[in-house]
Amino acid sequence: MGAILALSGTLPAVLLMAVVARYDSKRPEPKRQLYLATLFGGLSTIPVIFVQLGMEKANPGGVPGALYTSFFVAALTEETAKALALYFAVWRHPAFDERLDGIVYATRAGLGFALVENVGYLMGAESLSGFFGIFVIRAVLAVPGHAIYAGYMGYWAARKKFDGTGPGLLGGLGIAIMLHGAYDAALFVIAVLPKGPWQLLILPLVTVPVLVVVFGYRRLAAHAREALRLDELTHAPRPMPRLPFGMGFVLR
Repeated sequence: MGAILALSGTLPAVLLMAVVARYDSKRPEPKRQLYLATLFGGLSTIPVIFVQLGMEKANPGGVPGALYTSFFVAALTEETAKALALYFAVWRHPAFDERLDGIVYATRAGLGFALVENVGYLMGAESLSGFFGIFVIRAVLAVPGHAIYAGYMGYWAARKKFDGTGPGLLGGLGIAIMLHGAYDAALFVIAVLPKGPWQLLILPLVTVPVLVVVFGYRRLAAHAREALRLDELTHAPRPMPRLPFGMGFVLR
């Protein structure tokens, strides 16, 4: 399809960026750092392509090959790229000063990656019907998925940074890889299932990506609410200490 039409693939990612920004409306992040996280996420697609091409040479084929592609070629490389984008864009910046910021910046990196990837997929569409099919499916599942996977990295990185609890960035990366890998594995395994009774697995496998995105989002939204609650407690004004009678005038 034409490059101009394919650029419409940026819309789902841009829309989701606005949705995430609403969670952070009280103390919004500097636009420059948000743009930087998005840019780094988008640019990270370039080295990922070359790494994936090299890794695919070791693909054993069949169902094992589908699992290898899902968890290692796709999930490991892409989520690691997002983690690096988050780290280099904002990790040491003073603006990264709240727990919710981890989710905000990480989802930005994930959506930057998804934005570029989505345009690439749409450019490869061979017909108008194929274009709209890819657009809808990816807008509903794949693009939100990229934001959700990255969001877990950001949340746990921030909790470790500010509270000293949880698995941290590496643990969040592990969660992201498992979610992303499960999403891709269901689709890739369907493509290589041998004929016969194995075809009965198609229907349950089709539901896996939907479940990953829906339940992944619900859990991440709960993490976002918890991060916001803790941030509000941190920023809440401290009550004045009780003073002996007659001493209040000293502080006026």
